[in-house]
Amino acid sequence: MVANRASIFLIGTEITRGVIADAHGRLLARELSAIGYDVRRIVIVPDDGSIEEMLHLALRDSEILLLTGGLGPTSDDVTREIVAKLAGVKIVRDELSYNALFERIGERLLGINERQVTLPEGFRAIKNTNGSAIGFVGLLGERSLCYAMPGVPSEMHAMFYHQVLPELVKKIGFNERALLEFSCFLTPESKLEEVCKASACEGIEWGTRVQEHRISLYLHGGSAEGRQSMVEGIEAKLGRGRLWRGDIDLSLLLGDFLLENSLTMGCAESCTGGLVSKLMSDRNGSSAYFWGGVVSYANAAKEGLLKVKGETLEKWGAVSDETVIEMAEGLRELSKVDFTLAVSGVAGDGGGSVEKPVGTIYLGFASKKAPSEAVRLNFTSFGRDSVRRRSAQAALLLGYFYLKGEQLLDIVESWQYI
Repeated sequence: MVANRASIFLIGTEITRGVIADAHGRLLARELSAIGYDVRRIVIVPDDGSIEEMLHLALRDSEILLLTGGLGPTSDDVTREIVAKLAGVKIVRDELSYNALFERIGERLLGINERQVTLPEGFRAIKNTNGSAIGFVGLLGERSLCYAMPGVPSEMHAMFYHQVLPELVKKIGFNERALLEFSCFLTPESKLEEVCKASACEGIEWGTRVQEHRISLYLHGGSAEGRQSMVEGIEAKLGRGRLWRGDIDLSLLLGDFLLENSLTMGCAESCTGGLVSKLMSDRNGSSAYFWGGVVSYANAAKEGLLKVKGETLEKWGAVSDETVIEMAEGLRELSKVDFTLAVSGVAGDGGGSVEKPVGTIYLGFASKKAPSEAVRLNFTSFGRDSVRRRSAQAALLLGYFYLKGEQLLDIVESWQYI
C-alpha cells in the first residue's frame, strides 16, 4: 500500500492577521485529493517560527508535507532555517540557482537577495520560473517528503503544477490516463458544479480549479465510456465551444490562429476597459499579430476615435449591435488590420435598464474577408469584475470562431449558464 497522507502549511503573518486571504490551501488540498492523497490538515501559521512545532506533529502521520511562504529575502522569512533545523543540516547556497539568477539580475543578487537561492543541505532545488526565490524538496524524519514553495501565487502555481504535482502523481502511482483535464469558459463555478452533478456517471469524480479567466475541470475514475458520456453531457448543457480538452488560454488560441494565417488584429473596447487588449498583448512577441487597442469608454471617444456616428449612438445607444459594428469597422479603417473586435455593455454595478440590464454585452466583429457581425450576450451578474472578465473571454472565443467562418448566432444561442 502506498503511503498517501499529506499535510499543508501556509506560512505568512499577513494571512494570520487577515491582511491577505489564503490563496493556496483549498487549491492544494483539492489537487492532492484528486490524485488520491489523504489531506490530514491545512495549517496557517505566522512568520514567527511556530511552524516548527506544527511540522513535528505532521511528521507523525504525513508522508507528504507541502509548505508555502517564508522563502523571501528578509529576516522573518524563516522556512529554510526551520526545515534545516528539523533535518539536522545547515543552510547552503545552490550554485546552479545562484548562477542562473545572477545572469538574470546581476549584482542586485548580492547581499540580502542571495538568501533566495539557499536551501537546507542535501535538499534539491525547485526552479522558480516566475520569481527569484527557489523552492526545495527533501526528506524530513524517516519518511516525510517536504516540499517548500514561495507564497507568491504566480510563483507557487507554476512551481506546483509544472514540477511538484507531476512528482506526486508518480509517487502515488496515479493513472494519468484516467485523468481528463478540460478548460471551461464563461461559466461561474457554482453553475459548473450544477452541470457536473446533472451529468455525473457512476464511479467518476471531478474537481475544479478556478483561474482568473477560466475554470480547469478534472474528471477521473470510472470507465473511459463513462467519462466520455459525462463530457458529452456537460458540453450539451453548456453549449458549443465552452469546454475544451486540456489547459487552454483563449488569447493564445486566437493568437496562434492569427500567426498561422498571417493575420493582424485590433480591439475597440468600452466596458472591458482594455482587458481584451491586455490579454492579447500578454505574450512575448504578440506584436507580430496584435496591432493594439482603443479604449473608447465615453461616447465622445467612440465618435472621435472610431468614427461611430452620432445618430447611431442617439438612436440605438452605446450598448447595441449597431454601435459595436461601427466601433469594429472604425478601428479597422484606422488601423488597417485584417480583423477587429469591439465590446460594449453594461458591466454594473448600476446603469442597467429593463431592456438592457446589468450583464448585457454586445460584441462586434469586422474583417477584410467576411461581413461584419454582432451578437448580444446576457451574463448573470456576479459583480462588475466578473462581467468584464467573462465579456473579454467571450470576445476572444467568438473572435476565433468568427475568423474560422462559424455562425456566431448559432453558437451563442446554444449557450446556457453564463
